Order: sequence, then C-alpha cells, then structure tokens
Amino acid sequence: MEKVTGIKSVDFKIIAKGHGVVNWNGPTNLAQENGNTVDNHTLPKLRGYTNLSGKIKDTGYKYRKEPTDINFKETPLYISQNCIRHHLFREQAFDVHYAKKSNLDKVLASVTGLIRGYVVPSSQNKRTSPLLMEDFVDQLGNGNFEQFGQAGERDSSSFFSKTTFGDTEYKSYGSISIEQLQFISLDKKFDREAMEVREGQGEDVAKAVQDFVQSLDSSLSPQAIFHANYVRNGTIFEEGEVGILLNDDAIKALVNHTLERIQDLSIRQAKSYMYVDSIVVDYNDGNRMMRIKGNQSEIEEECNNSFATYFYAK
Repeated sequence: MEKVTGIKSVDFKIIAKGHGVVNWNGPTNLAQENGNTVDNHTLPKLRGYTNLSGKIKDTGYKYRKEPTDINFKETPLYISQNCIRHHLFREQAFDVHYAKKSNLDKVLASVTGLIRGYVVPSSQNKRTSPLLMEDFVDQLGNGNFEQFGQAGERDSSSFFSKTTFGDTEYKSYGSISIEQLQFISLDKKFDREAMEVREGQGEDVAKAVQDFVQSLDSSLSPQAIFHANYVRNGTIFEEGEVGILLNDDAIKALVNHTLERIQDLSIRQAKSYMYVDSIVVDYNDGNRMMRIKGNQSEIEEECNNSFATYFYAK
C-alpha cells in the first residue's frame, strides 16, 4: 500500500490581544455575603469554572460560590471557537439559513462551502469544515468584580454586578485538514453528499468552484476536477464516490485565504474588542498532528512541499 506523503495539514498558533469581555456567558446563580442566592451577576466565559462551592447541606443543597471567589489563572477567560468562527465568516454567517437543495451550487462555490462547512437539514446535504479552531484562552488574568446600579428607585432589584476584564492576551491553535479540503463528495454513498447533482451538472459545479478559487488568487492555476469515481488511497475494495478534487494550486489559494482571514480577524462587541496580533504557521508533512504545540524548531513555516493527495480517479 502506497503511503500518503506531502503536507497533510496546515497548523497554526495565534496570539490575539484586546480589552474587556467580547464573549459573555450570561447571568449566573451565585451567593451573596448573607448566603442568599441571586441571579444578578453576569459572568464571561471562564474555562473550567463552576458556580458550586463544593459545600453541601444535609438536605443535599449545593452551596453557590460568591461572585469574588474566582481564580483567573486556574479558570481563565476564553472566547469560544463558535464565537470565533461566527466572526471569521461574518459576511456569510446567516446565509446557510437560506440554503436549500436548489441553490447549493452557489453555497459550494463560496467560503462557506469550501472552508466554513455547512449542513442543510431539509436535504441532509453537508460539507465538513476542514478548519479546526480552538478556543482563544486569555493569558493575563486581569479580571475584576464590578458593581452597577440602575437609575431610579434604589431597591435590591436595581443593583447588579459583573466580572469584567482589563487588557487581554489570548493564545489559540488551529489546523486546516488537507484531506477534508481537497475533496468534495457529490455522492450519497458514504453519507457526506455536499449537493445532489443531475446528469451533466457535475462539470458545471466543478467549473463554478474553480472560478471562485481563481478569484481568490489570480497568480495561481487552480483546478477543480469532476469525476464519477474518486477512491480514497488505501481502501480494500476501491469503492469510490462521485465528486470534485482540488489540485495543489486550488488548495494553496484556499489555505492562504483562510490564514489571511485569521490574521485580519477582529471582534468588537459593545465596549470590548479583540484582534489577532500574530500567527505562526506550520506546513505539517509529518505524522504528528499539531506539532506546533511542542518544539517549534520542528515546524516548517514555508510551503516547500506539495500537498498530500488522499484520493485518485478510477
């Protein structure tokens, strides 16, 4: 069996900076000094945090923590990967709501179809995103307790509090899977049909995908090739799928575009913001995924090899 060689994934490390909280978790049930529980404290997303103190009454009641009972190094602030993905593809964030069986050719020839991924519940068509993003985790821990009061009558309901943050610095990692990026299945056989194609429509869809990728970088020569039987390398029975395979230039254009989007990412929510400050890339042709998390002397920061090919036409 021939071994798959070449760049198998494009991994990256992100450092982002900002100020304040851009991804809130909402009101949280906590305890006051007098022991009463209240819902008027708002918390941001904190990795590993629980509002339970660990103390339990004989009745089984679990005591809540007080709002100030937080260690920001042990339970750091983070921005969820869902929030990051929403803002990364913000211009097409709601387009999938309008996707249906009859217009999936437009979805496929777009950033949503090729990078973000989608699911259409009515037809069960889907495309798994080749882009993996981890949560953005704060490294500074500049959290504080803040008390607020609403204008008007001063009673217990007019006071509320928040856990807020000053300057932030986030670290995150991500990866683009070449196997998932390079092949678009147009076949129900393995339950991953991106869209249903009629007789003779496959070539038109491939041309639309190719034209879109070409628009991302006119200096490259991308190809999106339709074939009735693409087989995954190493299979026993060589059962294939109808689909589209992207060549090296097409993959390079999509990888570069994705990295450019990440480098340009910024989020502004209410009184807070976050922006990507730097990104280090590893064109990973080894067998160890996310090696960028370990010794960075092992990484390959330039695209000096061809991308791995996982499928062939038969």
